[in-house]
Amino acid sequence: MVFTWLQFAIFMFLIGGLLFAGGPLILSALVHPRAKGGDMGMSYECGMKPHGRAWNQFGISYYVYALLFLAFDVDVLYLFPVSVWYPHTDGMFYFIEVAGFLSVLAIAIIYFWKKGVFTWPRKIS
Repeated sequence: MVFTWLQFAIFMFLIGGLLFAGGPLILSALVHPRAKGGDMGMSYECGMKPHGRAWNQFGISYYVYALLFLAFDVDVLYLFPVSVWYPHTDGMFYFIEVAGFLSVLAIAIIYFWKKGVFTWPRKIS
């Protein structure tokens, strides 16, 4: 088998990619602090000692709202190129595509609304 320059370049890029991905992991394992206990296992709250149950302060509602926001925000980003290109199109095909996309988003919002995702609990336990 003849080892060409293209194969050598592919091999070097593969090695470089593995080092780029695994290098920080190996480096962090070598230089991380070895201390255990004390304040190392304590949660960080702006440099102050945490009060109460610091690990259980946030309810899942915050994360659900954040994930829903990200999902719908990314979907809305698809509408920007469509709105720029839409005046240059002919026919109803692209209108039907955009209407279908928006109807899927609307159905998702109605589904989450019916499931009670958008109702904020009074007390998070």
